[in-house]
Amino acid sequence: MSTDGQPHILAIGGGSFVPDGRDGLTPSPLIRYAFDLTGQDRPRVCFVTTAVGDGAEYVARLYAGFSSLDAEVSHLALFPMPNVPDVRAHLLNQDLVHVSGGSVANLLALWRLHGLDEIMREAWQEGVVLSGQSAGALCWHAGGTTDSFGPELRPLTDGLAFLPYSCGVHYDSDPQRRPLLQQLVGEGTLPGGYAADEGVALHYVGTEFVQAVSYRKDAGAYRVEPDGPGTAKESRLEPRLLASL
Repeated sequence: MSTDGQPHILAIGGGSFVPDGRDGLTPSPLIRYAFDLTGQDRPRVCFVTTAVGDGAEYVARLYAGFSSLDAEVSHLALFPMPNVPDVRAHLLNQDLVHVSGGSVANLLALWRLHGLDEIMREAWQEGVVLSGQSAGALCWHAGGTTDSFGPELRPLTDGLAFLPYSCGVHYDSDPQRRPLLQQLVGEGTLPGGYAADEGVALHYVGTEFVQAVSYRKDAGAYRVEPDGPGTAKESRLEPRLLASL
């Protein structure tokens, strides 16, 4: 739980872990920032890999990645059945839940089938810090753009909506992301919202955006809002620069 008792979400546009050159992963400063939000010296951290089908190799890589940090680490898998006897009790006992990237459409379908949508909401309201990258960032919002259905991006309009905004991820690395999000917000398919470049995270307390953070000097976050019939405007939000790796 966060020691300040507030509900926190850290939505990461990309770059929560960085390759270490040996086929491994190193936690980026964004993960360290998520740890700091818990206020715990040795937080209990559960990572969730539903969006990649709970693949054993990916789970092992994340355990290895988290191993460099002082934390009590576990994971929640739903394939072929939940790997913990009481999913609700396990998640509510965490200080931080981190959700991987992958297919946000598949994630949402499986979470709703297993009741994780309501469990995650309860955990958030109880002060468990929620974080995630890409699909794991988009899922907390009302919607956004996704490649869950193929390489051509499509709108996603049925996010969990803990945060009543649209969300853009990988904003500077995928050329489809920016124009499609602006189009969807402009036409009213999605509500106004926020977007994050690679290496940038959006920090919300409750449902309020409080700041963006990054370990990349030139990366940005953005507010995307309707601007007249069928159009949207984008405003840059300068991230607070975190200490580099």
